Amino acid sequence: MINKKSRQEVRLKKHKRMRNRLSGTAEKPRMSVFRSNSNMYVQIIDDTVGNTLVSASTLDEDVKSKVKHTDNIEAAGFLGTLVAERAKEKGIKTVVFDRSGYLYHGKIAALADAAREAGLEF
Repeated sequence: MINKKSRQEVRLKKHKRMRNRLSGTAEKPRMSVFRSNSNMYVQIIDDTVGNTLVSASTLDEDVKSKVKHTDNIEAAGFLGTLVAERAKEKGIKTVVFDRSGYLYHGKIAALADAAREAGLEF
């Protein structure tokens, strides 16, 4: 019988491999994404100090009031524009995109495209 690893195990292994190569600095922080079944969370992190500079999630009141569902592509796009606006307020223009082992497809791609359209460079 063939033993197949779960998607979560595969994603975590990819995430660990990616994190060996990705690191955020004060000039170019890391934009990390986490996706659960019902919500999405985005943080912009300076890894040299270990501080979260900007964060946004679909649990925020301003996101919940604007989108009907918090687990679809529309919500991911809105979250991307929101985190880009908050980053621009803090003076952050460029980031390193950390997709956390998720495929660049669907919600992750929608979030990244919306952040780019809102003015964030990566």
